[in-house]
Amino acid sequence: MKALEEGTELQLDFAKLEKAVGGCPGVIPVAVQHVETREIILIAYVNDKALRRAVETRSAVFWSTSRNELWEKGKTSGETFDLLEVRVNCEQNSLVYIVRPRRGGICHTKNKQGEPRNCYYRKLNFSDWSLENLDP
Repeated sequence: MKALEEGTELQLDFAKLEKAVGGCPGVIPVAVQHVETREIILIAYVNDKALRRAVETRSAVFWSTSRNELWEKGKTSGETFDLLEVRVNCEQNSLVYIVRPRRGGICHTKNKQGEPRNCYYRKLNFSDWSLENLDP
């Protein structure tokens, strides 16, 4: 996992949605957006159960397609979010959760200073297809 999260090699998982839908029917993607910065923090999946729990608890709750269970963002890392709003797209096949981090952090990964960073902390180098870490 460390090479995937910290490495410079591009390893896109183009089969993720197929795996999610195949192994977890009834899920849709949800983009998670920081209310203040409007940055996209992460992309996850929800099913009816996860969405209902999220609205009930006003917390960012998803469906883990790898563990096939409810996943409250930050339950283990401590980087949890208040759910402020849920937006639905025109075709009703994806959502946007608008959230506020409860203690300022976002991602379960940390930079060298030990601070949580935005999950989109690497950019693609167009020349050699390597990943450049913007928050090492």
